[in-house]
Formats: sequence, structure tokens, C-alpha cells
Amino acid sequence: MQKIFIIMALALSLAACKDDEESANNKESAIRGLKTVLIQESERSTIRRFPSVLQPASVSALSFEVAGKLREVDLKVGQQIKRGDIIAEIETTSLELSVENSEAAVTLARATSENAADNLERQEKLLVNGSVTKVSVDNARTDAITANAQLVQAEKNLETAKENLTKAVLKAPFDGIINTLDVDSFSTINAGSPIATIYAADTFEVSFSVNYDTVSQLTVGKRAKVRLADNPSIVLDAVVSELGSRADTVSSFPIVVTVVETDPSIKAGMAVEVSFEFKIPTGSGFPVPLSASIKEGQIERQEKVNDPSPMGIFVYDPETSTVKERQVMVAGVRENSLLVVEGLSVGERVASAGVSFLRDGLKVKLLPDSE
Repeated sequence: MQKIFIIMALALSLAACKDDEESANNKESAIRGLKTVLIQESERSTIRRFPSVLQPASVSALSFEVAGKLREVDLKVGQQIKRGDIIAEIETTSLELSVENSEAAVTLARATSENAADNLERQEKLLVNGSVTKVSVDNARTDAITANAQLVQAEKNLETAKENLTKAVLKAPFDGIINTLDVDSFSTINAGSPIATIYAADTFEVSFSVNYDTVSQLTVGKRAKVRLADNPSIVLDAVVSELGSRADTVSSFPIVVTVVETDPSIKAGMAVEVSFEFKIPTGSGFPVPLSASIKEGQIERQEKVNDPSPMGIFVYDPETSTVKERQVMVAGVRENSLLVVEGLSVGERVASAGVSFLRDGLKVKLLPDSE
């Protein structure tokens, strides 16, 4: 009997040891793995981005200076053209007839003027002989002056008719792209009626609006970057060319940025993102991922854009292998990182994933940076 009790005691002891071992193993496996980012460098500037649309820097409206009937217009919107290329032509029949009529008018006016001049000369000779009165001479002089003025007018009309004939062809003033086409082939147009608009393919700009805090930090000539939304790998240099001193809407100031670089693939109407680099007011900040924020990247809005804002994060404590909740101050964004200007030091590790599952003092297992 005594042996039976001893055997049962040994069995219970072994079972208890096994339970303790399984409990320890379960506790070890329950420790959450922690992915962190090492704080080891600082940034001295933030990046702010503004969406907009690429626009031609200048659009030229083309029109005829004379009226007439168009010939066939062989153009398409988006078509590239070279300086001197023919945009449109007007039928020249009526213009040529106007030149012929003006030439005939000049011939008639010249003959009339010559006759009037000869008559004046005769009247002046007869006045010397006493054959005519001074009134007759005065009348002849008036006729000569009038006839000469009519000749000058006829010659001017001929010059205008010839010049109008040269204006029957509308040519491109520079290399560009057809932006709009406002007429149909064989239609009758008036002088000054819009025919087409073109823009230079190598000069673009971007316009958008910013708040007062941002516009107060901008100056004409400040550098910017323009990134194509459809192809983010294309980033072009740009500068601020215009600053609106008056808000177009409530606390919204218009800005114009001129692109100083070009690329064969860019076209007017493309969606773009304009970015400016601003210095951090406090000097520098440590970049941490957006995912490090306890509030999933949301930070409190301050009265001014430049004021640092509080944000909660978890910092890894290597001595206790736990995470500690800490409030830091964020001064802006650079690339895809928040810039922490207060509350962190070089060498510390910040939780960068699974933040919503952490709590202050939670035991964790630090994962290698490569995982």
C-alpha cells in the first residue's frame, strides 16, 4: 500500500511539472513580436504637397485680320505644329478683285490729278496775260489739291488691298500644339473671329490655392517640384512665378508655379502634385513612419501650420523588453514620415507596426530589422 501512495505521488509531481512547463511555453509564445524603426538620423525640413493640373504657360488665340470664306481646315486638337506652318487659308478671289479695283482707282485718280495740275498751270499763265480772273486760278488750284489728295487716298487703298491679300494665310507664330479649333472648313468668318488656339509645348505652369500660413512662407522664385500623377517617376523642377496677395475665397490665396524643366511625355491637362520644402521651425526632427502614431497617423490640428502638434507613440524599452507609451511633438511631414521634433533621442526604437494592438507596459519580443 505504501508503494502505491509513493507511485501516485511521483505521478502527480511529474504531471505538475509538465503543466508548469506547458504554462511557461504558452506564456512565452503569447509574447507579441514587435517591429520597430531605429532613430538614427534627423531631417531639417518638411515637405508639403498640393494637387493640381498641368496647364500651358501661355495660350495664343489665332485669327484672321480680314473677313472671307475659309478653305478646308486640316487640323486636329493636340496636333503638333512648327513655326510657319499653315493653320488656315481664306479664298482669295474677293481679295484679288479688291486689288484690281484699287489699281483701277489709282489709274483714274492719277489721270485726274495730272489734268488738274495742267489746268492750274494754264490758268496761272492766263492770269499773267489778264485773260482770266484770280478766282479762276484759285478754283483750279483747289481742283488740283483735291485731285492729288484723291490720288494719295487711292494709292493707300491699293496698299491696303495688297496687304489684305497677304493676310489670306494664317501661319503658326511659334512651335506648339493645337489647343482648340473653333471653326469648320468652308465657313465664312469675320475679321478677328477665333480660328484656333495654340500653346508652346515646352512651357507649362500649375496654379492652385494655399492658406495664409503657407503663402506667408512663399516668395517669387522659390523652388518647387512637380510630380506627374500618372507617372510618379517623372519629377520636374519648378519655381513660384506668381503669388496672390488677395484671397480668391475665404483664406485661400492663388499661387502659380512655372515648370522650368520639360519632358516629352508631359501634356496639358495632366494631374500633378506640387511639393515645397520648408525648414522645420525647431531646427530638425526625427522621421518616423505614419503607422507609428497611436491614432493611426492623425495628429491634433494647431492654430498655425508651423506649430508642433502632440502625438502618441510606443517606444521600446530594451531593459524590460516592454513598450512604453510616450507623447511626442510632430512638426510636419517629409516623404511618408512624420517629423518628431520633441520626445525622441538617437538610438531609441519606435514601434512601427501593429500599434493598435499594443498597450503601455506590454511585454514584447523585438523583431530583427530585416523582418
